Amino acid sequence: GPEELALLEQLLGLPKGNKYGVQGERKIPVLQTNNGPGLTGLMTIAAHLVKQAKKDQLLGSTAEEKAVVQQWLEYRVTRVDGSSSKEDTRIILKDLNIHLEDKVYLAGNIFTLADVLMYYGLHRVMVDLTVQEKEKCLNVSRWFNHIQHYPGVRQHLSKVIFMKNRLYTNAH
Repeated sequence: GPEELALLEQLLGLPKGNKYGVQGERKIPVLQTNNGPGLTGLMTIAAHLVKQAKKDQLLGSTAEEKAVVQQWLEYRVTRVDGSSSKEDTRIILKDLNIHLEDKVYLAGNIFTLADVLMYYGLHRVMVDLTVQEKEKCLNVSRWFNHIQHYPGVRQHLSKVIFMKNRLYTNAH
């Protein structure tokens, strides 16, 4: 929610000072704007911040990339934020692991907002995984480790430790 949006602001190099609130039981983020109604929803506000920072490439360059970024942002909000059980988490990690098998980033070969928000959304999950669990989803682990080392992304979030030797071997 609001914490992530503050992290995103910093990553984008935007001046602080946006006021975030939450709305309803599901704690949907709201951005108070000076002129007119506030913006509601993680994806909407995040995309707005990216445009404000003039970093539109983070939303994808081609129509296809844009659609894929949108798809993963939606997945983040509907599936990851809605996940409550161990089983939900297992399915999410499995989905992502399959998707990332032949990709560096969620939208293929470019770093996008989808990677940032998925990283923030999965951080609490990854922190709690055992070494064995991380090894079960090697592609997710490789991707997550890559994103947490991306300049400006992790900020004050705790670093998730992966056993290096296993992440980059081709042993299946």
